[in-house]
Amino acid sequence: MSEKLAAEKRTEFGKGYARRARAAHKIPAVIYGHGAEPIHVTLPGHETMIAVRVPNALLTLDIAGEEHLAIVKDIQRNAVRQTIEHIDLLTVRRGEKVAVDVPVHVTGEVAAGFVANQEAVTVSVEAEATHLPTALEVSVEGREAGQHVHAADITLPSGVSLLTDGETLVVNVSEAVEVAPEEEAGEAEAAEAPEAPEAEEAPAE
Repeated sequence: MSEKLAAEKRTEFGKGYARRARAAHKIPAVIYGHGAEPIHVTLPGHETMIAVRVPNALLTLDIAGEEHLAIVKDIQRNAVRQTIEHIDLLTVRRGEKVAVDVPVHVTGEVAAGFVANQEAVTVSVEAEATHLPTALEVSVEGREAGQHVHAADITLPSGVSLLTDGETLVVNVSEAVEVAPEEEAGEAEAAEAPEAPEAEEAPAE
């Protein structure tokens, strides 16, 4: 299901315009794809922020009464405030298959004495534009060292095919490394010990 947003075409560009748009609670965006000329628009700030909280969000944009179906391809955020500064959108058609990166969520607990390290946070898949997965789950419940999870081990929804190499390591399960108490104490003391003052050079005669 897509989120419907009212979009406005824009003819102004540049940082100054972008600042004014954001001050008016609007988000600059561009729609591209299918060999057509890019369409530059502004989107309503609050509604857009809610709509794009999920990866690969599908949007139905109303531009002057004409509907455009698009998916979110990239979001540029402010490095400090994490507010949305610009959005890249890819126009799609119903029934069309597109390639997207999907987050991988690890669930469950490995067996006692072992640890799981996630090596890949996303995998690439191909799916119908209006039925894109927002996340994929892999379970590490009870796994021991060597029982890794590869991309090919991920269960995909119907109609979704894996594009990432199936041998790609997603979760690495290994033995937990214990640090001896005396080693921890030694490391802590070394970290707290003040540095020895540098020897002063003798004055030149």
